[in-house]
Amino acid sequence: MAQRIVRAKAKIRDAHIPYRVPDDSDLPERLDAVLAVLYLIFNEGYVATSGTELARADLSAEAIRLARLLAGLMPDEPEAAGLLALMLLTEARRAARTDADGALVRLADQDRSRWDASLVAEGRAIVRACLRRNRPGRYQLLAAINAVHTDPVTDWNQVLALYDQLARLDPSPVVALNRAVAVAEVDGPAAALRLVDGLGLDGYHLFHAIRGDLLARLGRAADARQAFEAAARLTQNQRERDYLLARRDALISPE
Repeated sequence: MAQRIVRAKAKIRDAHIPYRVPDDSDLPERLDAVLAVLYLIFNEGYVATSGTELARADLSAEAIRLARLLAGLMPDEPEAAGLLALMLLTEARRAARTDADGALVRLADQDRSRWDASLVAEGRAIVRACLRRNRPGRYQLLAAINAVHTDPVTDWNQVLALYDQLARLDPSPVVALNRAVAVAEVDGPAAALRLVDGLGLDGYHLFHAIRGDLLARLGRAADARQAFEAAARLTQNQRERDYLLARRDALISPE
């Protein structure tokens, strides 16, 4: 990365490209790209692409710092606020996402007393402010979904309704996959599996992980074991792989 920066500086110098701080009027058209990069940084901190540890707290902290800065610079942009809320509500669960040995703990199994209450409160307050603006966007909807998960009992019908809105804004296979998780809670795993099987995400490890969970809930142990094994092969994060293989091994295939 340092070498890339040096080469970029040299190119700018040699080509006599002027350095100019963008005017306020230039910022909105650049916002989507900036938000996307910050979200990528945060996600890499939330679940590292590779390595022996599940997450990288330093990256998540830096992404939150930059998101706060951006939301402060652009207070009239609800998506900037939405991204910050999404990060805060997700970061609030960090301490509960792993056990004493560093193994992954699913959201449903987490000890909520270990969540950071101040981050939850701040994130929920930002979500409420975004709702009052009534200018929904991708990051605001994702933040709202995470806010519902911080309720004492998750209202899956509300989560599904929010995913329905998100799917209209972002009709991507990954959004459809995450929506299927909510469908499983509302309409059952069979309905969700029918949706998942049509998504064509064979190269995405979470596709196989979610399929494995749905198949296990349907009592199809052998198929679930294959799905968890496929998911484990596709991830480069050791903690995720260990978790997926443990899910596989916990299933007993029929003779």
